[in-house]
Amino acid sequence: MKLFSIFLLFPLLLPAQWEEHMLDLGADTMQYLVSYPEGYGQDTADWPLVLFLHGGGESGTDLSSVKGGGLPRHITEGEQFPFITLAPQNRLGHGFWDLVGLTQLLDDFTAHQRVDTNRIYLTGLSRGGLGAWMLAMQNPGRFAALAPVCGAVPHSYAVWIEEDLPIWIFHGTDDQSIYPSETIAMVEQLRQKDMKHPVKLTMYEGVGHNAGNYAYADPELYKWLLAQRRD
Repeated sequence: MKLFSIFLLFPLLLPAQWEEHMLDLGADTMQYLVSYPEGYGQDTADWPLVLFLHGGGESGTDLSSVKGGGLPRHITEGEQFPFITLAPQNRLGHGFWDLVGLTQLLDDFTAHQRVDTNRIYLTGLSRGGLGAWMLAMQNPGRFAALAPVCGAVPHSYAVWIEEDLPIWIFHGTDDQSIYPSETIAMVEQLRQKDMKHPVKLTMYEGVGHNAGNYAYADPELYKWLLAQRRD
């Protein structure tokens, strides 16, 4: 954590180092971006990984659009983070995330890169927030923490969330695209379960459907993520 604190106090505003890739899914493909932390490749250490799922506006085939929002925007602007960032693109302009494809991407990436599989973190924004919820439900035991941002989710799905998954949820109180009541209802359902970790909730007063501008700019989010690990 000492290294991370240095990054926060003295951010290294260097040109963004993105790699662009495409994964063959058989019947289709998935484009994705990767940003490696400073020092990756200089030894044999395994690194934590953050999987970021973008919102509906970045869907399609223009992979560069993924760089403009959420966590990728901060990396594009030159901020450095002590983890690998994996940012795939949802090819479906008016559809939801391909959860099977995302699982294949994680399987392939972790098989070929030095990833600490006990420290894989999942976050998503808007439509990607829903995707993050759903991917976590379909991959119990895989993620060390979940951080959905203004994502829709039926609160009845709380039954499918594993009890030992640390969760921090973000939403704006004035969101008219995805109503904050969905997040609040989900939190209430989760808090009625025997969750191992208290469910964290941050509501941004007076903020609409741009909660990601605040959540991904908060250093506490990354410190919290990196403090979590699977046993």
